[in-house]
Amino acid sequence: MGIEARALVIATAMLLAFGLAALYSASAFEATHDGRNSALFLFKQLSGVAVGAVFFAVAAKMDAERWSRLSWWVMGLAIAAMLVTVLPFTIKIAPPILGARRYLYGGSIQPSEFAKIAVILWTAMMAVKKSGQMQRLTKGLLPILVVVGVLDITAALEPDLSTVLFFTLQMGIIVLAAGARIGHFVFLGVAAVPVLWSEVQRLQYVLERILGFADMAGAAHQKVNYQLDQSLIAVGSGGWFGTGFGEGRQALGFLPLSYDDFIGGTIGEEWGFVGLTLLIALFSVWGWLGFRIAAQARTKFQELVAIGITSTMLVTAYLHIGVVIGLLPTTGLTLPFISYGRSNLILSFLMTGILVNIGSARERVIGDRATNPMAPGARGGTFLRAEA
Repeated sequence: MGIEARALVIATAMLLAFGLAALYSASAFEATHDGRNSALFLFKQLSGVAVGAVFFAVAAKMDAERWSRLSWWVMGLAIAAMLVTVLPFTIKIAPPILGARRYLYGGSIQPSEFAKIAVILWTAMMAVKKSGQMQRLTKGLLPILVVVGVLDITAALEPDLSTVLFFTLQMGIIVLAAGARIGHFVFLGVAAVPVLWSEVQRLQYVLERILGFADMAGAAHQKVNYQLDQSLIAVGSGGWFGTGFGEGRQALGFLPLSYDDFIGGTIGEEWGFVGLTLLIALFSVWGWLGFRIAAQARTKFQELVAIGITSTMLVTAYLHIGVVIGLLPTTGLTLPFISYGRSNLILSFLMTGILVNIGSARERVIGDRATNPMAPGARGGTFLRAEA
């Protein structure tokens, strides 16, 4: 295992340990409110850790190049799972929760989380397959956009506009890294503005969040801004060093989803500015290691997958923190390895395992630092995969 991969495992373990502690503190009141054990959410999260550890172990040992051959199957399963959340005859499997059908079996499984890895793997595979055509709109970018667009449509029907934008962002980062033209994205982005705006108007809650964020002090938007206001109170109350572990007041029923979508606010209150800064630094180190692994990947497919995984983790974390400190409107994104939610936790473990495997293979077959096929350790012009 390479030094970056080892360091990535350590950074992941630190994030997970911090997350379990923060989760217990943020969820204890919610759990005991109905007479349940204060560690209820922690125990549920630990079950996700157990499953996620299995996914991590398998992905870390499995040659990452095999995901290229499996990518169509992964994408097909992702589309099928997303369709289950929106089809009218599957409402018993995917009932509405808070006005949206985003979960299966009452919240146990969130297909859109697993669809994120499908977007990464499938887009990377197609970008490599079409490497000579990526700068052409009709034969390079559009075929990829059509398939990812199917996921976008199902996410919009749930409805979940933030996931629509996230799928598109994931695809965009990977194809740009593969050589697609920025001008094509500008053209498609401008063309998509009317569709996006009509969708915002259709989803009244999205429009209210945007208007509320633009006028946070306005009395007309107090209701829609309540969650964000409580998060800002939590972060402001924390000061430099926080109120102390388990001493936060906002998690006592004032801040909705203080253990999930707004756990960053709870961390800001109990751990203070210093705690939030250290958390951002830890995610930044995770991201730096991920991009280092991408730069040293032995194939183009693995390089693009590593870029996609690292970008997904960083964008999710930074958007979450940006929301809880009032820099962005509410999006509903979780904080990887920190927020409550087993679907996202298992996904994070799986992505980290794939990244560790990529970082464990030392021989390169692309780029300026490609390994000499005639050097010791290579046979017949092919490279031996380094042992993890």
